[in-house]
Amino acid sequence: RLGARDKLPTLRDLAVELRLNYTTVARGYAEARKRGLIDSRSGTGTFIRGTSPAVPLRGGGGAEMTMNLPPEPQDAALLDRMKESAARVLIESDVWDLLRYQDFGGTARDREAGMAWTRSRVPDCRLDQMLVCPGIHSVLAALFSQLARPGELICVEALTYPGVKAIATQFGIQLHALPFDEEGPMGESFEHACKTLKPKALYVNPTLNNPTTATISRARREALADIALRYAIPIIEDDAYGLLPRQVPPAIATLAPDLTYYITGFSKTLGAGLRNAYVRSPSARQSQRLAGALRATTVMASPITNALATLWVEDGTADAVLQAVRNEANARMALAVRHLGAHGVAAPSDSFHLWLPLSSAWSTVEFASYLRTQNVGVVASAAFSTDGDPPEAVRICLGGPMSRDACDRALQLVAETLAHPLHPHATVS
Repeated sequence: RLGARDKLPTLRDLAVELRLNYTTVARGYAEARKRGLIDSRSGTGTFIRGTSPAVPLRGGGGAEMTMNLPPEPQDAALLDRMKESAARVLIESDVWDLLRYQDFGGTARDREAGMAWTRSRVPDCRLDQMLVCPGIHSVLAALFSQLARPGELICVEALTYPGVKAIATQFGIQLHALPFDEEGPMGESFEHACKTLKPKALYVNPTLNNPTTATISRARREALADIALRYAIPIIEDDAYGLLPRQVPPAIATLAPDLTYYITGFSKTLGAGLRNAYVRSPSARQSQRLAGALRATTVMASPITNALATLWVEDGTADAVLQAVRNEANARMALAVRHLGAHGVAAPSDSFHLWLPLSSAWSTVEFASYLRTQNVGVVASAAFSTDGDPPEAVRICLGGPMSRDACDRALQLVAETLAHPLHPHATVS
């Protein structure tokens, strides 16, 4: 009797042994492969699959590790605090006021909350520089359309947030990919682009980069800021993950304050459903221009979510949730290092996504496709590539409604797949 990982006889040998037609045996192997019972790879043969643990999740849909959502801490006291604080928003507010149109950018109280939330990153922000907006993505769309016209160019990292690619396509803006090393986008490449291509802006996601998890070093931030200042290139600093690490280099906005739009929000620190972003513009005038661009497309951020975000910042609930998210991210990244550390995974402790390079045994597409057959979803590197040359790697997200135990089982399955690179996309031998 054969067990897990044992090699099966060849089709011809088994047909002779069982006195069956070769075609019948081939159909049997094909059916077994379709059901996930065996794996085949050209040149090595056909093997019985191991009994990888199942990965049941809420809703029974498998381990959905494609969406980069914060983990959801299940601390009962914290959940009660969030609910009670949310209830206060309606109890203590004029409900009709929350249902009216309001000036774009939030009330003075909302903007003061934004300044408080971002003070550790941009301590010198003034009230007339701060806007409260309906999510980071909408701010990026407004800035791209404001800073560049169709056919013009914005510099980005060679691997970047896919939403930026979609925005650029929508507005007909060209993206120029900057190669990077362990410290971040290379200054020489940025300066060469400034000299020869006349970019209209530099977009960076400098802290826990989506997808690579890399954080641009202080020295590289200073170099990029210096180049931008010399060539008068506006900087879009998408610091969506900037409040997650306990220690992080200074924001680029503090190095080139007269050029940088600093953006952060709650989608990667509390939850994506809280569609609030805070933007510190280089000046009051540029803040007003950005408000006009956003007003034309989004009218305003929801006064109800503004009020909730403001109260959570004021009463400390936002800080408490952020700390709980950090702690859960730390625990999940420890699992990732345990299962995938031997495979060169990039997994900073305060991140809740990781970047997994693949060996020559797998192509990115095959790896992602195979994991999908096992009900584990990951994102192939091509989704993030802006230079047309994506590395063999995948992004794996550890947050969202998935429990820590389910995350552990999914990571174990990924590790087993890497250890036994047999997959159903090869020819049966």
